[in-house]
Amino acid sequence: MIQNNKNLDSDKVLSTGIPGLDNILSGGLTRDRLYLIEGEPGTGKTTAALHFLAEGVRLGESVVYITLAETAEELRDVAESHGWSMDGIYIHEVVPSENILEPDQQYTMFHPSEVEMSTTTQLILSVIDERKPTRVVLDSLSELQLLAENSLRYRRQVLALKQFFSNRSCTVMFLDDRTAFNGDLQVRSIAHGVIVLEHSSKDYGADRRRVRIAKYRGKAFRGGMHDYAIIRGGIVVYPRLVASDTRVQKAQHQLTTGLDALDNLLGGGLEEGSSTLLAGPPGTGKSSLGVQIVYAALQRGERAAMFLFEESKNKLLNRADSFNLNLRPYVDSGALTIQQIDPAELSPGEFSDAVCKEGLNKAKVIVIDSLNGYLHAMPDERFLTTHLHELLTFLGQLNVVTILVGVQHGMLGGNMTTSVDASYLADNVIMLRYFEDAAEVRQAISVFKKRASTHERTIRELTITRDGISIGPILRGFHGILTGVPTYVGDPLGHKSDLMSD
Repeated sequence: MIQNNKNLDSDKVLSTGIPGLDNILSGGLTRDRLYLIEGEPGTGKTTAALHFLAEGVRLGESVVYITLAETAEELRDVAESHGWSMDGIYIHEVVPSENILEPDQQYTMFHPSEVEMSTTTQLILSVIDERKPTRVVLDSLSELQLLAENSLRYRRQVLALKQFFSNRSCTVMFLDDRTAFNGDLQVRSIAHGVIVLEHSSKDYGADRRRVRIAKYRGKAFRGGMHDYAIIRGGIVVYPRLVASDTRVQKAQHQLTTGLDALDNLLGGGLEEGSSTLLAGPPGTGKSSLGVQIVYAALQRGERAAMFLFEESKNKLLNRADSFNLNLRPYVDSGALTIQQIDPAELSPGEFSDAVCKEGLNKAKVIVIDSLNGYLHAMPDERFLTTHLHELLTFLGQLNVVTILVGVQHGMLGGNMTTSVDASYLADNVIMLRYFEDAAEVRQAISVFKKRASTHERTIRELTITRDGISIGPILRGFHGILTGVPTYVGDPLGHKSDLMSD
């Protein structure tokens, strides 16, 4: 969380009632100021405003919701949809009476807007003087803007309201649905802070919702776009991950993978806080190797978590059983958390938040299977590596061993490609390959990269049977294993290959 000396006086800061938004705002809203919440209809402005007022009620404050468009009944329906009570929130309706539809109520000497603006303003001022609230919501500015008819009158009206509220120690939220005049920035220049809510529709899957702080006078805040969701219970904001906030120096110890031969390949094991990419075509054993590393951590009494994009939880457990790794007792005890991710429904911020919570909950090993599914969860793949870098750095600071599964397209040969190149981000890269020998398809494993220690540069055979995962001796005497179709050239040291003896 961003720290700033200007933000440490809690007596001058009010919570918005949304923890994630408070995080972005470095604590909340400066007291006795005017704030603008912008967003098209459906972005959650009313819900955010009710959060703000409900927090005031919780603290025993007097709060008022002034509505110029919605009725009190409609607001109560919104609260009921989230399971909230409106007790303590005073709703003041300033809406046109149905009498204006009658012919004898039509204005003749004055323009309707002149009479209605004066009446509306008087109703707003009277309820504030009567209730003496500390938190006020005005919904919405579009109605005032239409009544004002021109920018000069509208700006003067808002300035007058700002001065009025300032003299009465009110913290005010103005809601603007941008339906009156497009591109009008009058209130942005007047407001102490501006919160912008956005949502966009995708070709497939759920809409993406994001919040941005466009302005906040005299206070540090976390800039950029932050994902949020509207669920039963209100708005949940997922602050954009900034790993630099948690950077510290820690000693890192090596952890065993549970396979002595793999530990030898890795120069002793996997370092705490390191990230490892398991890369290879489908079926080479990447996910199974990830399960093996998780199982070793569980046997040491550590916590672990797995995030699955393609495979279901049940299939993973059944597959682990098939090579003698029983994960079910650890799932039942809570030592292992397995979450199945739907990339069409989960935003990148929500996913990062879920992964980081597992790290903060003392998970020692976290598996993301696979990067290809993670890519599909992104609204724009140009930012995948940036998201991934921040996530891996954050987990590294928590001393979490992160395992990334990267599926390459193609079965044999050196021309295999992947949707995203995370090899330069990961600390370690373990490559798995198919190769053909004597009319049989086999699997090979090698360590291509290891940042924290030296490692073997040999290529060994990998086998997965009902007895478990095993790594064989060095494939000596073969040339071109990584092409998928090796040739036997003989062992220059005179060793006999195990493959040739089969």
